[in-house]
Amino acid sequence: MKKMTIGKYRGLQRLADDRGFICMCALDHRGSLAKMLKEGTGNEPSYQDMVDFKYDVTGALSPHCSAILLDPVYGAAQAIAANLLSSEAGLAVSLEETGYEGGAESRVSRPLDGWNAGKIRKMGGDAAKLLLYYRPDVEVAAQQRALVEQLASWCDEQDLAFICEPVGYAVGDEAKSGRYSALKPDIVIKTAEQLTPLGIDVLKAEFPADARVETDPKVMLENCRKLDAASKVPWIILSGGVDFDLFVRQVEIASKAGACGFLAGRALWQEATSIASREERQEFFRTTVVDRLRVLMSVANAYGTPWYERVSAPAIEDGWYTSYQQA
Repeated sequence: MKKMTIGKYRGLQRLADDRGFICMCALDHRGSLAKMLKEGTGNEPSYQDMVDFKYDVTGALSPHCSAILLDPVYGAAQAIAANLLSSEAGLAVSLEETGYEGGAESRVSRPLDGWNAGKIRKMGGDAAKLLLYYRPDVEVAAQQRALVEQLASWCDEQDLAFICEPVGYAVGDEAKSGRYSALKPDIVIKTAEQLTPLGIDVLKAEFPADARVETDPKVMLENCRKLDAASKVPWIILSGGVDFDLFVRQVEIASKAGACGFLAGRALWQEATSIASREERQEFFRTTVVDRLRVLMSVANAYGTPWYERVSAPAIEDGWYTSYQQA
């Protein structure tokens, strides 16, 4: 069982609800959100259009979720300055630049230029998050692992909780042939085995099955149990753009296998990118999206494992403060 430092432990307390479940809303999308808004409304979104969308989601959802994930470009400081982020919600902020370098079959993530864990800590964030394109079997895997270790060290210096979100991808003809669907469970599980010992505090994992192909709940549950065994840290399941009803099923299965919650993005709000009227969009967030969030939270609380059962608190002895955070 991983022993956490006091700052990281407090960070996870802030990200979770009172029962120990991390029920987080994801809104750190940048390039993908811009694309969705353009396709949905027919207009190229401006900087303010992106900010306004994040304002509306944050204002509607942060009073109800345990935490929210925002990006530094359009969302995090903006939501704080506008008094839209609930004081009851934890705040995670992304570290990475949107997209990737390298080819489509050798994807390399990189930190956002001018941004780091120290700035997240200074602005009052409770955690940093890295989206990492990762295949255990490609040449750049070692380079990606080195990036995880580098950013983990940034977070260690700040005693800031570090969330890692590895996302796999197809190579060769795997997507066209359907082979990637068959490979996905092993990729997700091996990814957890390789990355969770590298200094991360929470694994934000893909569902270890392609639910469009795999329909057997027993197989999906067994895959999630293997993921649970592979992860050395608390793990939560990400929505990955699936529709809401499917994500509810995935959260239930993952929770029964040991997940400590979820991080839901497009599964909650993706239809809103096609609503041109801001007033109608806000109403959609306040009603439909809040109702969806409550369903997911009830499932996680009914079946999941509290994060503090997966890690141990630090030993606090007399005079601990004199050596705290010393090199």
